Amino acid sequence: MTLRDNTRTSNASSQAPHSPIFPSDTAIAHYAGSDLQPNSGIPLNLDWVKEVRVNTSAVERRAQTIGTRRTVKKEWQAAWLLRAITCMDLTTLSGDDTDERVRRLCAKARQPLQQEIVQRLGVESLNIKVAAVCVYHTFVETARRAVEGSGIRVAAVSTGFPAGLSPLAERVAEIRRSVEAGADEIDVVITRAHVFGGKWQALYDEIAMFKNACGPAHLKVILGTGDLMTLRNVGRASLVAMMAGADFIKTSTGKETVNATLPVSLVMTRAIREYAQETGMAVGFKPAGGIRTAKQALEWLFLMKEELGNSWLNAELFRFGVSGMLADIERQLEHHATGRYSAEYRHPMA
Repeated sequence: MTLRDNTRTSNASSQAPHSPIFPSDTAIAHYAGSDLQPNSGIPLNLDWVKEVRVNTSAVERRAQTIGTRRTVKKEWQAAWLLRAITCMDLTTLSGDDTDERVRRLCAKARQPLQQEIVQRLGVESLNIKVAAVCVYHTFVETARRAVEGSGIRVAAVSTGFPAGLSPLAERVAEIRRSVEAGADEIDVVITRAHVFGGKWQALYDEIAMFKNACGPAHLKVILGTGDLMTLRNVGRASLVAMMAGADFIKTSTGKETVNATLPVSLVMTRAIREYAQETGMAVGFKPAGGIRTAKQALEWLFLMKEELGNSWLNAELFRFGVSGMLADIERQLEHHATGRYSAEYRHPMA
């Protein structure tokens, strides 16, 4: 798959020079021997966006091999699954959410594995916990208090989640309210119609406005890939979001008919790679929706390692948006530690 003809130098390169001009101690990632800085965005480069091409059949063939080209067993598999836990945004986004449910979710986030399993694995010193809890704005303060002192971040879904169709001023105000309530990260929803109509300047301006409203909080931009119809649209929207300053690009709200898939993730990670090569800046990736098993967790970790390298195998640049996957990982780790599988009801989420 080729997102773009790399033989031509884009305007992006002149707008955002490569990393050697930055102090190396500010680097958040490394790729191909270069230090990468946090993403600060660049001016919209329409030539770059319009040149995006995606070979759909090639992407699908490559995606089919991700789970077969690499395999890990026994203690190596356990290590990869522990890493997956540390990259989770443990999520509850149901209409019947309550403060008590959010507090129980936060308790699970602080101690994602039963203590007996931790002891049997001999990983007490690792202090395994999830990266963040993701909730509606209403529960930001509840979550912040429940995870206080743990280092776990609080992410809020904003901007008229999941449709993103409320008035722009209301969406921006919602972001500011969530940040004021204590959210460390904001997951925003784009206006999909901008993608369908090729209104790239409007999409760029919208995301840049969201970025400004976030202030110190990290911005995770949800593309709603299941609604975008083509992989080319996914590639173009990914580039525009990064140019506008996204700290992460995220596949889905989890509410679409089709959510995170490996072909979509492959397009998005290669867009991240190309953006890093052109600008010297690193953007994170978050698949969300429909990821429920330990096997799927391994597939996405393999994808990150093969496409972007080890720098993207940590919570600073990779997250899973999940609710049920942790229970399956816990069951797999218990099987590794004890040789037997337990019933699913022994691993409740909240």
